Amino acid sequence: MSSPRTFEDYSQRAQALSLPSKLFIDGRYRDAVSGKTFPCVNPGTGKVIAEIAEGDDADVELAVAAARRAFNAGHWSRMAPKERKKILIRLADLIEKHGEELAILETIDMGKPIGDSLSVDIPSSANAIRWNGEACDKIYDEIAPTGPGALGAVTREAIGVVGAVVPWNFPLLMAMWKLGPALAGGNSVVLKPAEQSPLTALRIGELAMEAGLPEGVLNVVSGFGPTAGRALGLHDDVDCIAFTGSGEVGKLFLQYAGQSNMKRVWLECGGKSPNIVFADCDDLDNAARQAAIGIFYNQGEVCTAASRLLVQDTIKDAFMEKVLATAQAMHPGDPLDPATRMGAMVEEGHMKRVLDYIEIGKDEGARLLCGGERVLHNSGGFYIAPTVFDNVVNTMRIAREEIFGPVLSTLTFRDEEEALAIANDTTFGLAAGLWTSNLKRAHAVARRLRAGSVWVNCWDGGDMTMPFGGYKQSGNGRDKSLHALDKYTEIKATWFDFGEG
Repeated sequence: MSSPRTFEDYSQRAQALSLPSKLFIDGRYRDAVSGKTFPCVNPGTGKVIAEIAEGDDADVELAVAAARRAFNAGHWSRMAPKERKKILIRLADLIEKHGEELAILETIDMGKPIGDSLSVDIPSSANAIRWNGEACDKIYDEIAPTGPGALGAVTREAIGVVGAVVPWNFPLLMAMWKLGPALAGGNSVVLKPAEQSPLTALRIGELAMEAGLPEGVLNVVSGFGPTAGRALGLHDDVDCIAFTGSGEVGKLFLQYAGQSNMKRVWLECGGKSPNIVFADCDDLDNAARQAAIGIFYNQGEVCTAASRLLVQDTIKDAFMEKVLATAQAMHPGDPLDPATRMGAMVEEGHMKRVLDYIEIGKDEGARLLCGGERVLHNSGGFYIAPTVFDNVVNTMRIAREEIFGPVLSTLTFRDEEEALAIANDTTFGLAAGLWTSNLKRAHAVARRLRAGSVWVNCWDGGDMTMPFGGYKQSGNGRDKSLHALDKYTEIKATWFDFGEG
């Protein structure tokens, strides 16, 4: 058995990697039509590590045309489900085979700890593709109940060309949450990764071809939202947009659909998730540890981050001591170091945005318990210490707006009704958690929380069998589970009239 890799090992491997930098269209890598590129920056060091092809309207046009040709040709869209399954499972196998390479690309691209990339992001990405691949030949159509003179067939068919626009916080995993069901359903896809994190998406195009995906079925266009993203949203030959990102951009895609062909638009637009701890929780140590991990994992750059901690007043002070103990142990460090638990913010601009929110919290009267500053300046990277605020009220901006960083807002409640009132007083509705040993309370509160995912005595529970998505301005539609296929398929009703039976 080989010994575990060290920081030096991963640093050397990162320097030796050939970084994917070109668009992937119609089965091959190519430069942008304009010839333009943009810098890819390692958040851990602040240094440029590659120049990435900058796709825009012309490149989206080529990618959509390739996707439509592939769809119409039927090599994938009309392939037998059991054959699509084999190819998607091969792709999952290739993701695992190249797991260390993909993990390093993810880490140097967006700043997450290499330990998380290796243990969570890459295995979960492979699992998402494999799970959807396995589902290909297990989805049955329906026969309507009719008399003997007719047959009513209800069939699920591919929607056509899917535009998938994914965020930078889990670049490969969010792409696989879209690609898995879209490809399983027989669609062609144009994937636009976030400009901050294009590397694994560009690499996956080549791996998909190696797995046996026909040319043109998967295309990857790196570029910026106002150009490449907008072009996808407005394109009349794109049948569906699947987007994960900010609410501001999600609303733009709804507008693009109205201005073009009324394409379906499926959105996951973040949250401001409440994590409610009742005094009757029988394991407050675990609740406190998960409360801290729930906001500081992935540097707080998680749409379901446990950013609002609601603690019952009778236990608040003692509970916060436990939370602070975990928070202060999560020191930011170089993302390529296996010992690092918190990495770097994805880019300098986002780091400054989070620091601005911390200043807003201070100005609003919240009490800063720890953190609140940039750290590791000499590295050149973009690091922020774990930050905890107390004495937060739900009208404060730090309690209402998605900060998307390692900033915890702590609020206090007296009883169940006040906890629910605070928790549901938000424009978001992606996730919520509650901690209690009272089964009746757990069931009642979970039913009344207006969120797409509710976790009881844990945070971020579930697997690929559970649907994921939000209420209110957290979006619509669901990723994961068989429900995800609903986004990428049409339901056709075919009536056969055989005359009198």
